[in-house]
Amino acid sequence: MPWNDELKTHFQDRCLLGEPLARHTTFQVGGGAESLVFPVTEEDWTWLLDFVRRHELPLTILGLGSNVIVNDSGLPGITASTRRMNGFAVSASHIEAQAGAVLDAVIARAVETGLAGMEKLSGIPGTVGGALWINAGAFGQETYERLVCFTALDRQGRLVRRSRAETRYGYRTVHGIDGLVFLSAQWDLAPGDPALLREARAATLQARADKQPLEYPSAGSVFKRPQGDFASRLIDSCGLKGLTVGRAQVSPKHAGFIVNLGGATARDVMALIAQVRAAVLAQTGVRLELEQIPLGFSQEAS
Repeated sequence: MPWNDELKTHFQDRCLLGEPLARHTTFQVGGGAESLVFPVTEEDWTWLLDFVRRHELPLTILGLGSNVIVNDSGLPGITASTRRMNGFAVSASHIEAQAGAVLDAVIARAVETGLAGMEKLSGIPGTVGGALWINAGAFGQETYERLVCFTALDRQGRLVRRSRAETRYGYRTVHGIDGLVFLSAQWDLAPGDPALLREARAATLQARADKQPLEYPSAGSVFKRPQGDFASRLIDSCGLKGLTVGRAQVSPKHAGFIVNLGGATARDVMALIAQVRAAVLAQTGVRLELEQIPLGFSQEAS
């Protein structure tokens, strides 16, 4: 593509053409990115947003590639990874982190510093930006619970700063953020005993290891929790544990996970999701809603 030369000139070795996205997603499925770039500054993002507007290109943003299913045909246009915007700092009761910082690393630092309020989010396999996008949570804590504010760019490259009070959010849902590119976030945490916080973090990580199929590639919980129930319980009650399509399988360890047994394709994963949703709807009347985000598929896929 003629625009690739301009892109390569700006990003140089931070621009990869045709890069397989299976290398950049926790599910380890997905075709190539037409162009994969790694912005490191706000100026990079401002330039990139102007670039995609001028060339009328689609833009997809990835963090650690968790909670997403990338189509086997890959992603057109520009895929931008936040992985190199990964700085964070702790001062007094505050944490400030860039969008590409690994959420678990931020929490580990908070725990060691004696700051409480996010320790039960330990082990969530994503970035700060990904956690902000879906209000990631676990064991009764959520990303937005202790958030002070976030900064972002809109698709016109304008800086947006929004406080928690100005943001509508709920269970795995945040309203009014479509089109935003997260840059950073701040949290205000409570003082806590580092020893007790380390124990709570260790217990959370152990609970994840005990209950979740961490030995296989996956993208985390496939479905949102239905009101008054759990997706995993419904799937299990329908006898779907171990159900397999190609090399994708409903985990025998935790029915809320679909795992890659090795060599699975996105087509396998999506076909298995469709079978699970159809069976649960037919047997229980509950329509499961995807928590994971299909990328490069038609709207009907979600």
